[in-house]
Amino acid sequence: MSLQTQIMEALKTAMKEKNTVALESLRAVKSALLLAQTESGAKADLTESEEIKLLQKLVKQRKDSAAIFTKQGRNDLAEPEIAQAAVIEQFLPKQLSEAEVEKVVMDIIAKTGAGSMADMGKVMGMASGQLAGKADGKTISTIVKSKLS
Repeated sequence: MSLQTQIMEALKTAMKEKNTVALESLRAVKSALLLAQTESGAKADLTESEEIKLLQKLVKQRKDSAAIFTKQGRNDLAEPEIAQAAVIEQFLPKQLSEAEVEKVVMDIIAKTGAGSMADMGKVMGMASGQLAGKADGKTISTIVKSKLS
């Protein structure tokens, strides 16, 4: 089942349940998908990796907003952002734990023979490609830095 079909089904369910948080989240995802499909030069359908990147971007936006609101003492605004991020995350693949990411990074370092921070770009490129959608870029970067320094 395509992501758009899943979103539409979830949207219908949220409407029936009168779940406003889910409705807002799913409408934002639907809107972002339609925008990505209708951009100039874009293909009619998005690939699965493009859909995952789009969902990750939406989750990151909400988490960043929640962090800013929390820092400003506005928990009333942060809570809906966190709730929306949780709704969107349901459509992402299961995220790997730090230990699992570390194992993949160590395998990449062994394959490439990387030994210093000068090799970070090479390792990050391979790790980001291999872990796309399964781990946060910030987590990958932190682990790569710790292993190469």
